[in-house]
Amino acid sequence: MHHRLRYIDSMNPEPFGQRRARLAQALRDAGGGVAILPTAPERQRNSDNDHPYRFDSHFHYLTGFAEPESWLVIDGAGRSLLFCRDKDVEREIWDGIRLGPENAPAALGVDAAFSVAALDEQLPTLLADQPAVWLAMDADASLHTRVRAWLERVRGHARLGVACPGSLRDLTPLLGEMRLVKDSHEIATLRRACAISAGAHARAMRWCGARFRADPQARVREYEIEAELLHEFRRHGAQSPAYPSIVAAGANACILHYAAADAELRAGDLCLIDAGCEIDGYASDITRTFPADGRFSGPQRALYEIVLAAQQAAIDATAPGMRKQDAHWAAVRVLAQGLLDTGLLARDKHGDVEAVVECAAYRQFYMHGTGHWLGLDVHDVGEYLALEEAPVEQPDGFGQRVVRKPSRVLQPGMVVTIEPGLYVRPAEGVPEEFWHIGIRIEDDALVTPDGCELLSRGVPVDPAEIEALMREG
Repeated sequence: MHHRLRYIDSMNPEPFGQRRARLAQALRDAGGGVAILPTAPERQRNSDNDHPYRFDSHFHYLTGFAEPESWLVIDGAGRSLLFCRDKDVEREIWDGIRLGPENAPAALGVDAAFSVAALDEQLPTLLADQPAVWLAMDADASLHTRVRAWLERVRGHARLGVACPGSLRDLTPLLGEMRLVKDSHEIATLRRACAISAGAHARAMRWCGARFRADPQARVREYEIEAELLHEFRRHGAQSPAYPSIVAAGANACILHYAAADAELRAGDLCLIDAGCEIDGYASDITRTFPADGRFSGPQRALYEIVLAAQQAAIDATAPGMRKQDAHWAAVRVLAQGLLDTGLLARDKHGDVEAVVECAAYRQFYMHGTGHWLGLDVHDVGEYLALEEAPVEQPDGFGQRVVRKPSRVLQPGMVVTIEPGLYVRPAEGVPEEFWHIGIRIEDDALVTPDGCELLSRGVPVDPAEIEALMREG
């Protein structure tokens, strides 16, 4: 359990206190009430074994605290109250040192802390005479059951003149907007996560290059490459992968959510790695595609350079004042042109780039979006649409036009992935030299006042630079 304590011992509580103060103000601006936010429970894996513990992201964003069985309450006066496990010498022998409510105010900067055993006693009192209860509505159903029990106890005192909160309100949109724009503390952590992950990708490339130089007939298993990634993540202090690593050899790269398994990577194959570490709760998300033996073939390089150009177009469209989806459509147009130029899409059937985009013919080879928010969750919270704007007609990416809210405008402090790709499966009319080629290039971009900064370029994307890196061994 010592990995949980590092979030207390090494952290500065000030940024977390500032976030709680911002949330308290947002609650007042929205009419007031009490916010209740538990951390994630421990989850059983099998028998008496649990999965490695991972705290709730909202809870961690507001506290920096990593112990299970913990609750944060922001009361009607805006005070931050923590409920956590008591000190317990016997349990600490088995599970590790607990912070305890006596130490929590000094360590975490909360206004007060109590034993979690007192939660059912305290909450009805805190909810009395409040206009609303704020919860993350997507939380486990057990939370709603418990809150209803507290509200019933408040209603039981109605004859004494105690008013029960009149509504349950969703805390998620408020926290989503707060978490969408990262503060300096978060950006520093994201930089570290990206640097570790980029180094792991670079190590995997060099390792593969060395294996195939030593033996051109080598058979490298996907799980061997995954092991190199995990080794680098932990060696540099990351607590875990941010998501299950994708290590896809050859044709497996055409499976978008492929999991690293035991397929063989052989000379002449491409290897696609989509992997990132998590450090202090923050995720990185990087994809690189490289030739197993360190040399791109002609068809591989042709498609790779199309994807790379598409990514650059998306990077150029990632800046303050641009909309979130501008990067996607910029990438799609480059990909569409490349598909026409290589014959993957026939001009006599599909026409020009705009026709390919309009009818979504590109989706045969590119079927996902170009990026998502990144932060405490690898697919981070935050609204993608400009909800305050009027709906407009726009393409839906499936060959239809729909009327919906436009995507939101980017602003400094947002962090987004930029990840175009091409995936070519055998099909009638598809040139055979491109079959089974899957390519994705993904970087993590911080929106800055002047454009965007790529946090993950510690591993190259230029094909010549990749080949040079793999020769280092």
